[in-house]
Amino acid sequence: MYLPPHFEETGVDELHRLITEYPFGALVLNGPAGLDANHLPFLLDTTPGPHGHLLAHVARANPLWQEARDGDEALVIFRAASAYISPSWYPTKAETHRHVPTWNYQVVHAHGTIAIRDDETFLRGVVAHLTREHEVRTGQEPPWKMTDAPRDYIDQQLKAIVGIEIRLTRLVGKWKLGQNREERDRVSVAQALAERGDALSSTAMLTVRRQAD
Repeated sequence: MYLPPHFEETGVDELHRLITEYPFGALVLNGPAGLDANHLPFLLDTTPGPHGHLLAHVARANPLWQEARDGDEALVIFRAASAYISPSWYPTKAETHRHVPTWNYQVVHAHGTIAIRDDETFLRGVVAHLTREHEVRTGQEPPWKMTDAPRDYIDQQLKAIVGIEIRLTRLVGKWKLGQNREERDRVSVAQALAERGDALSSTAMLTVRRQAD
């Protein structure tokens, strides 16, 4: 990933925050047929190692778990909100006209090695944690839990999936939020985004501005 120094985010806590808030990632592996991507919701376990582990599951019918070998390199890409930026939103555009359109975004590239976890205990834990987290996040009351369904039905569903674990070795973050622009241009763009209903991108720009200050 092209990463100018002024867009680089190195704080592990901040990188973990993006993964936790935007857990739907693209898992990229180099399999027998070449590069392939699977889109999965991940659970971040920050306990092991300096970067943590990513936990997920795939359908047993998905060939990923049979084609991947334990220890194979893996890349998982997480992306927060992104937005088109018009040159007309820069106050300095009227003065110099030296601006072109661009795109703002925040991404984390999580590098690691994959392990296939085809055991019921691991799967129950991952499904229970993923379910609990997202039931709470969506405000579901009462939150659905695995014990709400018949035991034999859950057992059947668990047999239809296989667990995966990504043992993270490196996290690369890119926060492209106008840090290379004049302060008045950044504030103006953030306001324009907010006016157009993109509060996430607007807040991200203002937050990174305050951090830079």
